[in-house]
Amino acid sequence: MEDSTILYAFNNIYFAIFALFCFKLLIKISLALLTHFYIVKGNRKEAARIAEEIYGIAPGKIHPFKNYFKQPYFIGSWADRSPLHEAAFQGRLLSLKTLIAQGFNVNIVTIDRVSALHEACLGGHVACAKVLLEHGARVNAATIDGITPLFNACCSGSAACVNMLLEYGARPQLENHFTSPIHESVKRGHRECMEILLANNVDIDQEHPQHGTPLYVACVHQRTDCVKKLLELGANVDLGKRLDTPLHAAARKSSVEIINLLTDYGANLKCRNSEYKCALDLAAPNSSVEQALLLREGKFQRFPSIFFLAND
Repeated sequence: MEDSTILYAFNNIYFAIFALFCFKLLIKISLALLTHFYIVKGNRKEAARIAEEIYGIAPGKIHPFKNYFKQPYFIGSWADRSPLHEAAFQGRLLSLKTLIAQGFNVNIVTIDRVSALHEACLGGHVACAKVLLEHGARVNAATIDGITPLFNACCSGSAACVNMLLEYGARPQLENHFTSPIHESVKRGHRECMEILLANNVDIDQEHPQHGTPLYVACVHQRTDCVKKLLELGANVDLGKRLDTPLHAAARKSSVEIINLLTDYGANLKCRNSEYKCALDLAAPNSSVEQALLLREGKFQRFPSIFFLAND
């Protein structure tokens, strides 16, 4: 009897939880529909306010899933995304053409000034981006954070998008270094995008205030292919982030292959950073990185076994 009472109580609890979940879901669906209604009517501020209530996040703050998906736009953009934005991001070319034919403005932007072209490039949808550009989309439009369609194309790794944007007059190097397309390309290991930008006269040694030079970024993120190509194209092997050199970054990341590449191109082993440390000082004791740096310096005495083998 007692067992059945306990089971009945648990069933009631589970039912109450399920009912509460359904109720909250119904509220969110209703608010989402109301938001869509305000977007259609053109009242974006009210749509943004309702979206803020749905998610409990103030406009401009990063969406909780942003780090997972690694997509550079914000919750403030969600509330007033038009059907044109959705079609561009999802790569639905026919829908996009239909919406434009119906009179949608290709330069319509969200509160954060995200355009449909931004969305198409972020998704790597070349055909959609081309249609938007052919209908007058602004190729150098920037969001409130200075992000351009070219930056998004580099983020997605779409070399075709990068080429097309440049053909339509996209600026490959901006005064706003915080959204540098070449640094984004290197960071994500999109070598082809990086090469296209460099072929369009982007400064190979452009030093980003926060991230340093493209070579330094490649070393920090261990993009070996990018490191090799940058060195082949003449990047300054000792220019990094302020006093920190690419060799310092490679030593921190314990990347022997990159250390060998840098030293092959003449990296200065004696360079010291703001903490007055050279690359060897940053290498983990008795690690392969330390051995590689010692070998380059010719200090075999730190590793007797290596020294004797060399003399044998």
